[in-house]
Amino acid sequence: VAHFVGCAVVATTKMDGENTTLYADGYMHARSKDSVHHPSQAWVKALAARLVGDIPTGWRICGENLFAEHSIRYEKLPSYFMVFSIWTEQNVCLSWEETEQWAALLGLMTVPVLYKGTWDEPRIRSLASVVKQGQEGYVVRLADGFAYDDFDTSLANFVRQGHVAENTKHWRSTEIKPNRLASTSLV
Repeated sequence: VAHFVGCAVVATTKMDGENTTLYADGYMHARSKDSVHHPSQAWVKALAARLVGDIPTGWRICGENLFAEHSIRYEKLPSYFMVFSIWTEQNVCLSWEETEQWAALLGLMTVPVLYKGTWDEPRIRSLASVVKQGQEGYVVRLADGFAYDDFDTSLANFVRQGHVAENTKHWRSTEIKPNRLASTSLV
């Protein structure tokens, strides 16, 4: 964490979904480009198709596909897709402020912010005590933009102990249980 000292950071909720990337041409994938299709991706695939022409060429939007329940049940999501980073054609992650602006411009929601400010290790570590049973953890990233080559020193995450119960089936091998949206959600 020494690389955060003196830097402006943002801590956000680590959502329990499927890490998904959307592209300008409507292509999307979960985790990696060679990941296999899953029926729970239908909603986010429709979202990707709706955004064709709105995402700048060469850019990608990364977020959590929260349609299906994984280890955590969500009852009042603002959307089934929540953005945590946006990358340019030069493989540079936008600043958090620019990420929020672009998400709003595209009609997308960002993951909830827990802390914004200068790196404060005791305060950041204290977030672990507020991570509840209904949260996976939190992510800390530089508030400024950063190059992909600097990813390892620009972001860190904390996952609460016992997030995934032992001896449970992976969510992909169980019946799809859709999470619930809040009544005022942007879909």
